[in-house]
Amino acid sequence: MLMLDDIKGKIGRRQYEFSKHAVDQSIVRDISVAEIQEAICGPSEVIEDYPDDKYGPNCLILGHTDAGRPLHVQCSYPSRPLVKIVTLYEPDPRLWIDMRIRKTD
Repeated sequence: MLMLDDIKGKIGRRQYEFSKHAVDQSIVRDISVAEIQEAICGPSEVIEDYPDDKYGPNCLILGHTDAGRPLHVQCSYPSRPLVKIVTLYEPDPRLWIDMRIRKTD
């Protein structure tokens, strides 16, 4: 996916910023900047797309750290000068099927 390639390029060039929420979540969930970079820049995929989000177009990426930790990273489209990381977390297997599809009740 071209958009993901562009996001990976910007992350690799450190052309990104964190929302306050993402900074807070990275601390609470003990997710390092290096892990975020590994998860996005390694083998990753866009699993949800939010083109009409009220805060601007963004998407949810599933990737894994070099140590194999799965991460979901929600970030803006690469059309911004800096990709904004909106939130990040380790997916809860009780809420996700294969970490890619949200479970419904």
